[in-house]
Amino acid sequence: MQLSHSTKLRLTQIVKAGCVVAVLGFTFAGNAFADDKPSLTLGEQYIQDLKDGKIAAAGDDDHVVKELIIKRRIPITYKYISTLMSTPNAFGPGVACTTCHNSQDASKSYRGLDLSTCKGIIEGSTEKPKRALFVPGKDPKRDILVRRLRNNRMPLGQGFENSTYTPNHMLVKQWIDDGAKNDEHFTKNVLPLFSTANAFGPETPACTACHMSNQEPPSFHELNLTTHAGILLGADSIAKGVDKATKVIIPGNSSLSFVWQHLSEDRMPPGISPSEPRDHPNTTILATWIKQGAKCD
Repeated sequence: MQLSHSTKLRLTQIVKAGCVVAVLGFTFAGNAFADDKPSLTLGEQYIQDLKDGKIAAAGDDDHVVKELIIKRRIPITYKYISTLMSTPNAFGPGVACTTCHNSQDASKSYRGLDLSTCKGIIEGSTEKPKRALFVPGKDPKRDILVRRLRNNRMPLGQGFENSTYTPNHMLVKQWIDDGAKNDEHFTKNVLPLFSTANAFGPETPACTACHMSNQEPPSFHELNLTTHAGILLGADSIAKGVDKATKVIIPGNSSLSFVWQHLSEDRMPPGISPSEPRDHPNTTILATWIKQGAKCD
């Protein structure tokens, strides 16, 4: 049977993305999808979805993964995750994760983090403060492992070679840990930092050059860093609603505050350009493995 132009286009996109779908040898027999058939195989369901127009149009960089793996609930094996951790460029241009994180010995491996074994990935960093990178079975988007693969350090394009322990950085961190109060110290010492160029790195614009109101455009993520009220309100207050706005400051806890995370954490692998896609297909697969329970077998 002659495939339509749209079907050929979709199959071409899938092959280019590196997924091989073993459904090309089928025939469209009249009873292939008979009502008395208990269930469809993955291949048959894929073809049925093509016929029914249920395959989403290409858009995101992880489109193929979403359509062929996540939507169809294909189990992710640790064997694939292990390959990702030891493969250069797996999550974007850069060295393999295990180049820097291959032992729980902090004198040989950054943060005593061993990404070369399933046990090491699940246990996380062993150097103080010891902490896990995610919770198996839960969405890890905001957890350490996935956010370090997705979140760009601010100001955008800031290199890992520039310190995150400058006096200005520490002023923001301490202000958050002390409760993020709207007091004289905040007004005189903290708030001006957000509107000052080069405050958090050389040759960088002020934070408020991109985050100056709760309207987008012109303010990215509807985030207003010009006032205490705007900072505490958070991001996307119009898109999500004020009550569901994404909080960027958690008073008393800088480690959970997005403002501090973006100011202090470099995106992995080190040196990756902020122009690289955040939703890399392999990052999506890694997150799916975690949500599926991070099974080692």
